[in-house]
Amino acid sequence: MLVPLGVLLAAGTWLLGDSAFGGHSVGSDAMRPTYEQGDTVFTKKIDGTDVHRGDAVFYYLPGRYTDTALVFQRVIGVGGDRVSCDGQQVRVNGKPLHETYVAGGDPVGDGKSYDVKVPEGRLFVMGDNRVNSRDSRYFLSDGQSGTIPADAVRERAFDGAGLAIAMAGLLIGGFVLALIGLGCGLAGYLIMRRGPRAQPAPAPPYVFPSP
Repeated sequence: MLVPLGVLLAAGTWLLGDSAFGGHSVGSDAMRPTYEQGDTVFTKKIDGTDVHRGDAVFYYLPGRYTDTALVFQRVIGVGGDRVSCDGQQVRVNGKPLHETYVAGGDPVGDGKSYDVKVPEGRLFVMGDNRVNSRDSRYFLSDGQSGTIPADAVRERAFDGAGLAIAMAGLLIGGFVLALIGLGCGLAGYLIMRRGPRAQPAPAPPYVFPSP
């Protein structure tokens, strides 16, 4: 009983992790200081309906970037939002965007002004390192105001340390249960092969000597 239980636990944990979560190594410094180049980022696999302002997302947009590369940037505006910059401050729907995560405390980078109405079903994205991120600001004249399709998003970054530890524990627990089950089964098999222990012959009845 322990063997199938352990195998199911380990296999289920592995399949859940593979289908719902992922991880990537950061390939540039466009998202520093939040994510440094070489950092491993844990992700949850999502689609375009589960994207919100402030999310750090991996998306796939062949034609704009390397065809096989996932791009890692932050969502600044979603469909219907107005994203603007006067060269000093980024605003969303007229309200200043307070971004404690940007590199050097600089939210504008090159200081260029823009005013974008994000189309429905699209996202305005930027890197946290505004002076070194090739993001929506560099494609404002592409007919979509530099925005990307929401359904281009594949994964969202999150602090996955706790999840990774929990899943590793479940995997190890599954393997341990399976090994214990195998050990118990082997012990039972060996005991059965030896057969029942031979019983000593009963002592003959005591015969009283004749007088």
